[in-house]
Amino acid sequence: MKTNLRLILSLGAIALFTLTLAAFSLSQDPWSVPDKYKNMKNTTGGKDSDGVGEELYAQHCKSCHGKEGFGDGTKAKELKTEMRDLSSKEVQSQTDGVLYYKGIIGRDEMPNFEKKIGDVEDRWMVVNYIRTMAE
Repeated sequence: MKTNLRLILSLGAIALFTLTLAAFSLSQDPWSVPDKYKNMKNTTGGKDSDGVGEELYAQHCKSCHGKEGFGDGTKAKELKTEMRDLSSKEVQSQTDGVLYYKGIIGRDEMPNFEKKIGDVEDRWMVVNYIRTMAE
């Protein structure tokens, strides 16, 4: 009798956890990137000149995205948003313009960095640095 009750409670807990996880996943709407950004061209030639992108990433991105971009930064657990692995094919297959939009313009818990990274070329350096994280 106790074994059956434990089994039922365990299955119920697993079901509740699964439903909660599914609801959380569904609550994250896909990004809607304007065409202007999808087709945006990287003006820097795709290189992180003098480590500027790496430095800006460390200053503005590392606390959430982690040192290697795995989404394991010190602040990541505090966020409702699921952190993406920046080295993944899913992220790396996106155009530079899409990465620029997501990383600089942002949405929801992803802040806008247009003021903090005022120089457009520096913003592209961050995109270029993210490209170096490819698997």
